[in-house]
Amino acid sequence: MEKTEQKMAVPAAGPKLYVSNEASGDMTIIDAKTYTVVATVPLGKRPRGIHPSPDGKWIYVALSGSPIAGPDVDESTLPPPDHSADGIGVYDVAQNKVVRIMKAGSDPENFDISKDGSQIFISNEDEEAVSVVDVASGTVVKSAKVGAQPEGVKVTPDGKYVWVTSEETGTISVLDPVAGKILKTFKVGHRPRSVAFLPDGSRAYVNAENDGTVVLVDAVKYKMIEAIPLGKPGAIKPMAVLMAPDAAKLYVSTGRGHEVFTIDTATNKPLGSVEVGGRPWGMALSPDAKTLYSANGPANNIAVVDLATNAVVKRVTAGKSPWGVVALDH
Repeated sequence: MEKTEQKMAVPAAGPKLYVSNEASGDMTIIDAKTYTVVATVPLGKRPRGIHPSPDGKWIYVALSGSPIAGPDVDESTLPPPDHSADGIGVYDVAQNKVVRIMKAGSDPENFDISKDGSQIFISNEDEEAVSVVDVASGTVVKSAKVGAQPEGVKVTPDGKYVWVTSEETGTISVLDPVAGKILKTFKVGHRPRSVAFLPDGSRAYVNAENDGTVVLVDAVKYKMIEAIPLGKPGAIKPMAVLMAPDAAKLYVSTGRGHEVFTIDTATNKPLGSVEVGGRPWGMALSPDAKTLYSANGPANNIAVVDLATNAVVKRVTAGKSPWGVVALDH
């Protein structure tokens, strides 16, 4: 990881976008006022999940030495994984560099962070597990088995539990992070990848990629309430869900559907969509929630959506196969 130790100029203060690029192994930093690339930071192999620490001083990125493989790829034909590359990269915003790599179990894909920032909860895709990492020591302190191909990880609004989606089994596993045990597992549709909660924790929205729907879940009783259709399954493939700060709207990226949909959480009906580009996946909102940013993998860019007009106002070139995006006001 010598490249991560090189000294680079710190970008000027102001709102920025941080983009994890799965194929180029780096992070693109974009000035969110001028929409120009101000830095490219080497990260390591296959950066995917990306989230800031609660205080915004650090950006955490999941790194994996497992080869890239789509859902229809015969994994026996792939090269062996390089588990020495697995971990969570810790990027120091002030220094503009990766300062350490934390252990994170095998093949980490995505994660969420405890409310106090002391722990990170990570989906280990190839081991069908969720790991709990202590940030101070950078080590795995607990691990629990979940369904096959875990990906999405989300801490409940009260901070007590962690939901983990499993694509292959179509389930949510509910982790008690203190006990390190799974309390409940329930079905939510085909290929769930992402979870968003209402602020009071009463309801959750989960994508069902292969059904072309977003599933509304009773988050107290752990049961499906209804499936919200977005389009023809296969053509519209919901990937990620993102709740607006006021919880009035839910945004849904749709992969090969090329669109981001907006759902009214009062009626649970789609309000419309906007075409953003090739295979949108990760999304972020600007700090004022007026702008949405979509990471478009095959297009190698970030689409900038003005939510007042529901129109793309800019596309910014990132690295190769941008996977996730974070927006910070500094």
